[in-house]
Amino acid sequence: MKKIYTVLAILTLFVTAETNAQSGQVYTTSGGEMIFSFAQIDNNGNEKGNIMRFSPVFNLQNMVNYDMSPNFGVYSGLAVRNVGFIYKDPNTDIKKKYRNYNLGIPFGVKFGNLDGLFLYGGYELEIPFNYKEKTFEGERKTDKFNVWFSKRTPSIYNTVVLGVQFPYGANLKFKYYLTNFFNKDYSEMQNGVSVKPFENFDANVFYFALSFKLFRNTEIYYKDMRD
Repeated sequence: MKKIYTVLAILTLFVTAETNAQSGQVYTTSGGEMIFSFAQIDNNGNEKGNIMRFSPVFNLQNMVNYDMSPNFGVYSGLAVRNVGFIYKDPNTDIKKKYRNYNLGIPFGVKFGNLDGLFLYGGYELEIPFNYKEKTFEGERKTDKFNVWFSKRTPSIYNTVVLGVQFPYGANLKFKYYLTNFFNKDYSEMQNGVSVKPFENFDANVFYFALSFKLFRNTEIYYKDMRD
């Protein structure tokens, strides 16, 4: 219930800003992401084993921007994102690759010179819709599967975002997932016994992403009708 109240509060902020602004402009932007992801891990007390994961595709973002002034604006939109992490068991030669395709809904603010260098940040809700897991023993892949709307993951991820847009279009973003990557209550049958494989596996993903012209690639502006 608290998550719903949070989303409603953010939506109210956007509506209030729209109502109170005396002038502004609305426009859409889009761009991809090259994601370098990691995970903060605690697997039964063991915090080692994380390996960087690089995912340049398919990461698509479309933003609706409302600039209230040359120095302050808000944005929302939709995104499809390929995000996960790689885990090497420190006690064996087994390596796991976990990833989700998520649908993202961001809510954020921008401040600075919106025609040059500016910072942005906020909250993004992500809904996982396709889970993939790969298993390697040494250099040999021994298992691979993917599941639509898997119960292995939570139904919603809560994330926070902070980024910088540079004057010539390059964009650097940091994102942290407040929600554990796995559903710790998920259970499955192994050798006739019901087990919870992620019960003691905490993994909070975070990543750095590079994109270009995320807030700058649409030249047509829809000006406020009150002008």
